[in-house]
Amino acid sequence: MSSFNEKLKKITLKELLSLIVVLFLIQYLINSLNIVQIDSVWIYIIVIFYFIFKTKNEFFLIKHDVFEVFSFGILKSIFAVVVLNIFFSYGMLYFSNFVLNISSNYNLFNSAFAGGLIATVIISPISEELIFRGVFLNRLKLAVPLTFAILISSLLFAALHSFGSIFSAFIFAICAAVLYLKTDNIFVPMFAHFLNNLFAEILVALDTNNILFTNNHVVAIMSVLAIVSFVLILISIVKELNTISHNNS
Repeated sequence: MSSFNEKLKKITLKELLSLIVVLFLIQYLINSLNIVQIDSVWIYIIVIFYFIFKTKNEFFLIKHDVFEVFSFGILKSIFAVVVLNIFFSYGMLYFSNFVLNISSNYNLFNSAFAGGLIATVIISPISEELIFRGVFLNRLKLAVPLTFAILISSLLFAALHSFGSIFSAFIFAICAAVLYLKTDNIFVPMFAHFLNNLFAEILVALDTNNILFTNNHVVAIMSVLAIVSFVLILISIVKELNTISHNNS
């Protein structure tokens, strides 16, 4: 059993939410006074250091947890979740693109690049997994049934995302929660989150001609893959949740 993960489970929602509220108030105050413009990524960085401080006695004992991520069985699960979610995410972006009637020249990923590659690929996965799976999920499952704890924490995670990404973020959050509950290792969903964001950024960088959104053949293929991925994700989620519920009963 991971001592780091056990320490993580003891952090309360009240304590974490209080810190986040205070940090956002400070950000709002400083930005409104035009002293300097502080991006939200700095809040994430401070939150990460908060977690390091709260787990300081166990933080340097995470070697086993980190290496466990790269075991064959766990890596297979991570890549399955990431690949299926990438296809599904693009399907949801096509759908939102259609609903909002966005022109083909509009760059759907400006918001992702605005925070910078480091913020999107490294800082966000670390901080968001610690917050939503490490604390929210762990505390909620003490108060409500496990399924509701997963759904509530996943909805809160999805609420951080833009219209076109909300549903895919919700599905990914459920997958991340399943990975976490299955392994009892926060670094597993953290690494999956890292890969998910990295692959998305790489696809955007390679798609210089916006082929993924303008070529009808590519759109059709990606849409079919999105549907297939969604079905496979749902089947996997139901199967894993049944296994987890059975093991916890």
